[in-house]
Amino acid sequence: MTGTNPFHSHEPEVICLGEALVDRLGPLGGDPALDQPVEDCLGGAPANVACGLARLGSKVAFLGRLGDDAIGARFRELFDTRGVNLAGLQTDQRRPSRIVLVRRDLDGERVFQGFAGDQGDGFADQALSLDELATSWPLLVGKARWLLIGSIPLATSASAQALLWCVEQAQTAGLEIALDVNWRPTFWDPGRSPDSGPDEKALQAIAPLLERASLLKLAREEAVWFFDTDDPAVIARSLPQQPDVVVTDGARPVRWLIGGCVGELAALSPPSVIDTTGAGDAFTAGLLHQFLMDASSQRDLIKAREMVRFAAACGALVCGGAGGINPQPSQMQVEEFLGSFAGEVN
Repeated sequence: MTGTNPFHSHEPEVICLGEALVDRLGPLGGDPALDQPVEDCLGGAPANVACGLARLGSKVAFLGRLGDDAIGARFRELFDTRGVNLAGLQTDQRRPSRIVLVRRDLDGERVFQGFAGDQGDGFADQALSLDELATSWPLLVGKARWLLIGSIPLATSASAQALLWCVEQAQTAGLEIALDVNWRPTFWDPGRSPDSGPDEKALQAIAPLLERASLLKLAREEAVWFFDTDDPAVIARSLPQQPDVVVTDGARPVRWLIGGCVGELAALSPPSVIDTTGAGDAFTAGLLHQFLMDASSQRDLIKAREMVRFAAACGALVCGGAGGINPQPSQMQVEEFLGSFAGEVN
């Protein structure tokens, strides 16, 4: 497909690798597998981050695999419209794109409860092809500065092999690794409770990514599961890279260690809350956008705080719409939103 956006074939500064899928949102308080109406929203953490970065004006590529189906076509149109480089997007002729069933409570909070669409061979994102990656990778890496990854591809052997290969290639090329752990137990075992922590197998599989990250983003419960603490400074000291670490906690304060500076920021209240899906991904996109805008490795407390505040605003604004992509803000919208807090102590 030839895009109307002049940046659809640009050389990216960020490569987002992983799953693109549909979040099937059930009615508030209902079951997305049984109750109507449902709303199908394009999502998946790396796809969300790629679209969020593009909306903010960053040059970004998406590296993943979709089915040769209506969902795949919708994603291609979306990515093309947003200006996301698609040189690394693979199409699976046999496996479908994944549908995730999302249960929402009356306050908009969500729980991932299972999948739909599997025809017996699994989903396209589980079959990310290393052979195709080896062909597309040189087309993407030229000006790239960051590789954004999550833990979900590690749940399947083919996609795990492809992910680890990309991490090795990225480090060889001098890219920094940004890791949003995004622990989702149902991707590892559909029968597991969606609020359960990682078992020993998952911990061992994810450990190599934790050890290579330059930027680590965790939800508070993930921090406790993986590190037995939610203190960003303690987490950073426990890892060989001593990465920048950001720990989010829903509507509670964000804690962070960036450039050696430690801080805490009260969450920004969104104008309205319709659905919290994708808020964390919008936060990650906002934070990476800030890292791209400030390439300095020397960041003082004020600058680090500004970066986190911008990211928090991105997360808050996404809560005002359904799904993780459509409500993503532009740079101007974020600045206007932050301007509404002028003079407040935060």
